[in-house]
Amino acid sequence: MKVVTSLSHLACTIGAVLLAATGVLLTYEVIARYFFIRPTIWAAELSQLCLIWGCLLAMAHLLTLRRHITVNAVTALLPRMAQRVCAAIALIVVVVFSAIVTYWGYDIFHDSFVRGRTTGSLLNLPVWIAEASVPVGFGLLAAQGLVELIGLRGSDTTSLGATHE
Repeated sequence: MKVVTSLSHLACTIGAVLLAATGVLLTYEVIARYFFIRPTIWAAELSQLCLIWGCLLAMAHLLTLRRHITVNAVTALLPRMAQRVCAAIALIVVVVFSAIVTYWGYDIFHDSFVRGRTTGSLLNLPVWIAEASVPVGFGLLAAQGLVELIGLRGSDTTSLGATHE
């Protein structure tokens, strides 16, 4: 279980770096385009890749931090045991949904990889580079969801989200 959580943390760190890189790439593109009238053919597309990978890599670790969006207006009124049951059901839904997205995401990624699909842009990157983020990110989220579900049994957790009411 600690291996999955450590892997989630590492993926989130990489995701944070990629999100920061998105800002750098877009800033560079704006400066090149508007100040030097020399737009790039690569900055926008690479920033999109960084944004996609960064967000999907961060999902699993954000689950451990309880930073996913939750609506707990009704569940917060329930007794603690019922809140824990709701949290367990929510984790089961996360795991099942993530497993389904991982399965189909891998199928889409693999098909693009085998067929050699490209973006069709000036940079013409292989599409599978972006599509691989789906099975990787959601696979990690499914694994982390299982870890959280197992850990829920021995904890006082009553909500999967941050409490900012």
